[in-house]
Amino acid sequence: MSHLPDSIREKVENHPCYSEEAHHYFARMHVAVAPACNIQCHYCNRKYDCSNESRPGVVSELLTPDQAVMKTKAVAANIPQMTVLGIAGPGDPLANPERTFETFRRLSEEAPDIKLCVSTNGLALPESVDELAKHNIDHVTITINTVDPDIGAQIYPWIYWNNRRIRGRRGAEILIEQQQKGLQMLVDRGILVKVNSVMIPGVNDQHLKEVSRIVKEKGAFLHNVMPLISEPEHGTFYGLMGQRGPEPEELQDLQDECAGDMNMMRHCRQCRADAVGLLGEDRGEEFTIDKIEQMNIDYDAAMQTRKVVHEGIMEELHEKQEKKRRLAAVSVSANDATPQANTRPALMAVATSGGGLINQHFGHATEFLIYEASPAGVRFISHRKVDQYCIGNDSCGEKESALAGSIRALKGCEAVLCSKIGYEPWSLLEEAGIVPNGEHAMEPIEEAVLAVYQEMAAEGKLEEPQPEAAVSQTASA
Repeated sequence: MSHLPDSIREKVENHPCYSEEAHHYFARMHVAVAPACNIQCHYCNRKYDCSNESRPGVVSELLTPDQAVMKTKAVAANIPQMTVLGIAGPGDPLANPERTFETFRRLSEEAPDIKLCVSTNGLALPESVDELAKHNIDHVTITINTVDPDIGAQIYPWIYWNNRRIRGRRGAEILIEQQQKGLQMLVDRGILVKVNSVMIPGVNDQHLKEVSRIVKEKGAFLHNVMPLISEPEHGTFYGLMGQRGPEPEELQDLQDECAGDMNMMRHCRQCRADAVGLLGEDRGEEFTIDKIEQMNIDYDAAMQTRKVVHEGIMEELHEKQEKKRRLAAVSVSANDATPQANTRPALMAVATSGGGLINQHFGHATEFLIYEASPAGVRFISHRKVDQYCIGNDSCGEKESALAGSIRALKGCEAVLCSKIGYEPWSLLEEAGIVPNGEHAMEPIEEAVLAVYQEMAAEGKLEEPQPEAAVSQTASA
């Protein structure tokens, strides 16, 4: 984030949804106070009581504003690294303005140390900008899947606008106009805007490069291109019609193409509308209404504790950032172990439970973070969810099935770094061409990935293949 102005960096450096570094350390939560929605999307099915599903629009409890405030204070007191409270559904927050803004009003008064965010489809955004600004909401996410009404008609069957249901291209046209108008109004107010886009192969995948260009021109801070979730069991139109989601390689290629236009978010977990905890984990079951009603929360004392915890995390983050700057300043020629320019990139998977460290057993992972190492350095690419392999029993063949699924999920990776790994997965990973590595337990992720990359380069495993013409010239010489 070093290229950002100080005013923006201060807003996002402890925001796990806006900062890739922050998501290792800081937690977020969503409160589900907004049940109604004013558009229909072919990829959405708002469900309740689906505790085993982790995707947008799913909640286990719908809350009143009073309950939302109570839950937020309980979570903030018990998870002091929580910095952000968002309203993201299960419908659209701005289609439920009374419930949404009553929640924000109360929290801005009673929990002033928590950042407030909202995620919206944008249809009702222009009429809500003044109210958002009044409650000091300086982070807004808009889901913009297209700027072309013809493509929009393939994604949105209808919108509800001015007390009428409007279908097809005209509905999509109105939605796009409102989204672009609202985006500009937010930027003019100095409110940071993140744009979410769902990548739908064959529908908007090629068009999203144009979306990225346009929203950057209008002043959006961050673009999050995320994959379509379309399993049939979720009951969405796309899922039932067989519309596939993108492969990891397709998503990465599109994100890289869009990255030429603006900052890209790659660490999104497509959270539930009642998510609690670090990105990638969900502690919502610890904070159901019946449980928090039994808690005795002293929020003034909690704010003091949170302040100390946040300062400690920021000090650690700043130290790591400074260390990375010093390492980057070291000349390539001064380090024989540094891969040369003709060394190809390599993907590596990392098992982590947070803190920016390799600190999780392979068998305990429910997701792996994917990093790309190259002569230019190390960059975060994405995360890939898996079923937990080591679950403490061997019933019904689930353990073997989960292990096979984990290995399939790591397709394209050349190594997996974890704190510990058993003999069986070790052998199967090697058979799949993925090198298991448990030698960097408790080390910072990027340093460990770079060290493994340097070892692979030194062993000649990462040399770029020569073009055929160059090979034939060498042979003839």
